[in-house]
Amino acid sequence: MLRAIEWILLGAGSVAAILYGVHRHRPARRAPWFLLAGACAALSAGDVLYAYRRMDLADACYLAMFALVVVCLMQFTRDGSLLADRARLIDLLAFSCSTLLVVWVFVIGSAGQFGAVSAADVIGCLLLIGVAVRLVLADRRNVAAILLLSGAVGLLAGDIFYPLTGGSPVAESAYVVLYLCWGLSALHPTMVRLTEPRPPEPITWRVQWTVLLAASAATPPAVLLIEALTGEVRDGVVIAVTGALTLLLTITRLADAIRQHSAALSRERGLRTANTALVAAADPPAVDTAVRAAITRLLPPGSVSRVVLATDDGRLAAESVPRAPTGAGSRSWFAAGAEPDECVLVCPLRLEPLAVARPSGGALILTGRKEALTACRDTLEVLAGEAALALDRITLVAAIGRRDSDLYLRAVIRNTAEIMAVVDSDHRIRYASPALRDLLGGDELPPLTALDELVHPDDREMVRVKLRAQGDGSVFCALRRSDESQAFVEMTYRDLRDDRLVQGLVVTMRDITDRHDPFEQMPHPDHIGDLPAWVNRRSAQHKFRY
Repeated sequence: MLRAIEWILLGAGSVAAILYGVHRHRPARRAPWFLLAGACAALSAGDVLYAYRRMDLADACYLAMFALVVVCLMQFTRDGSLLADRARLIDLLAFSCSTLLVVWVFVIGSAGQFGAVSAADVIGCLLLIGVAVRLVLADRRNVAAILLLSGAVGLLAGDIFYPLTGGSPVAESAYVVLYLCWGLSALHPTMVRLTEPRPPEPITWRVQWTVLLAASAATPPAVLLIEALTGEVRDGVVIAVTGALTLLLTITRLADAIRQHSAALSRERGLRTANTALVAAADPPAVDTAVRAAITRLLPPGSVSRVVLATDDGRLAAESVPRAPTGAGSRSWFAAGAEPDECVLVCPLRLEPLAVARPSGGALILTGRKEALTACRDTLEVLAGEAALALDRITLVAAIGRRDSDLYLRAVIRNTAEIMAVVDSDHRIRYASPALRDLLGGDELPPLTALDELVHPDDREMVRVKLRAQGDGSVFCALRRSDESQAFVEMTYRDLRDDRLVQGLVVTMRDITDRHDPFEQMPHPDHIGDLPAWVNRRSAQHKFRY
């Protein structure tokens, strides 16, 4: 009775420690830890039944415990977790399982060196230790993985020494180590890293690994056939358990390959559909719609709560997106989300395949579950590159259209006397009619000439204020000619900055120089002391010039 109470307390304490660790540290995937808690509960129930000499029920609980632990460790090695190369691990486990079967049946079992030691228990414990060792090698500083390995070693020691010593207290202490280590593994903060999402790595198909897996799956039937042909089948249970394990590993390996292939096809199909929609997009809102539709197809439903396509650095600054952390790649990076279970993935808009950022910047910002975003991180980076290409294509098409319109306008009004100019939002002259050149008395205007540079300094601030305001209007001002004289014009402008074809101000000018005092057309003196009468007269007339 006291022995049964002891096992109940150990099992309950281990299960409670695991559940508390999951609640406190909140790992990305909780299923492996719940399976581990179930394994501890099944082991405790088996020990209690064993204490009451209910051997059949105890063996059933031990078998359930082993099955739960196997599924738990396979969950720890699932795609996107700490262990990246799970396929190679499954192949090696299947080969080790079949090799241990052959060694036990044809070497150890026939000699009877281990008496009452269960071959199936030993083979299963060795496989658990192999998986735990692989987890420790993947992250040598992970205390939770080391504790899992220690618990598996304790299980192996108990399964070997307990039958050999006839149930001594020292051998039973190995099972106590199992309970303590597995319970403490969930309490350490490093348990989060065992299920932390990681991008899946593509695995190339190799003939030798396929042959190894096929040989491993064929070994248990071959051993059974050899025993049946040579005499009595003495190790039927061991062969059955090993064959089931090998079959489970083989099915898992094939399921992983099929799932990875299906995911790759889905991502390729989604990117192809998104590329078609982005090629057909005619404006930034259409690009935004195509990107959102692609994200809906690429990611599981409900995995993304917010999508923002910032087309320039100004919108990016408005979203308060954190900069890339030190050591992070320039293609994308993660940031903390507002909710504990969410994170933010920032994919800068980079021009593929040039791998350079857009001149205006921008980024694709997604908020959602980190596991889903990590699995599709490469795909989302490609989608951001396609969106960048579509946005730049739209910008270039619009620029070419404006250039063609300017060329057409220039060809049509080349011989007209009307003075006209098209000014961008930054007051740079995009197009000027030949009449403006004739008025100023110079050659062609240099590229990127600003309208402010042509206006007299006395009127420059007034013109800037007028042109910055929204809407149409007119203003009287003086232009500086190449000989430093002045040309007075009535400047009328139309605000077409919101027009997709123009995106600027259309300015027309009417020369009214003849209406003013001819002295005002003379060059400005370089020194204040020159021509004082002329300066005084101009100052007085300047008050009434319009």
